Amino acid sequence: MMNKLYVLGGEGNGLVIAAAIDRNNDDLDIAFLNDVDEVGSTIGIYKTIPVEGKTDEITDLIKQEGCKVISAYGGFTNPAKTLERLLSINVPDDKWLTFIDKTAIVPLKYCGIGKDTFIGPLSQLSPNVTIGDHCSLFGNCFVGHDSKVGDFCHLATNSVVGSNVTIGKGVHIGTNCSIREKVTIGDYSIIGAGAVVVKDVPDNAVVVGNPAKVIKYRE
Repeated sequence: MMNKLYVLGGEGNGLVIAAAIDRNNDDLDIAFLNDVDEVGSTIGIYKTIPVEGKTDEITDLIKQEGCKVISAYGGFTNPAKTLERLLSINVPDDKWLTFIDKTAIVPLKYCGIGKDTFIGPLSQLSPNVTIGDHCSLFGNCFVGHDSKVGDFCHLATNSVVGSNVTIGKGVHIGTNCSIREKVTIGDYSIIGAGAVVVKDVPDNAVVVGNPAKVIKYRE
């Protein structure tokens, strides 16, 4: 039984994830941990959620019975460094929460979903889909059959991933993107909002447009 949830994050993705989980679990006590906001402050305009500590404090806090943790770290700016930071806190596997919104369509017997992964409202997975660890699929995402999403990937609202697509680790897929079937997206790439990806994308590339083209590479 879970009665306490620590969300690693705060404003933005953190509040989106917290609100979705709260809507599905009315009796859950939720708090933020991060290294930016002052401990004792709150986040939110309407319903507020307290900041109860710094990220590294999770090591001791998760020893509590009935405690779980989920990360809301974004990977847009420096995903490799952020993933390294996330892995460094050494949360036991059984303490990570994988959350699937009650409105999502996920055939669990036919999919593999990693630890610390958030699947948001109205999202849909097809059979033989594999989602890695520490991923976030926000509202109304779709992933087609036999596709693989690597660790620490973020799919923004209304993303559409076709069938037999391979997405590397640390990839950010922007709002309203479409990725054609049988495409491979390289590690740590960014797919700009509204892009239509019809061919493979190299590692560390930033692609935009319809059809999507590489405009630069991450350093």
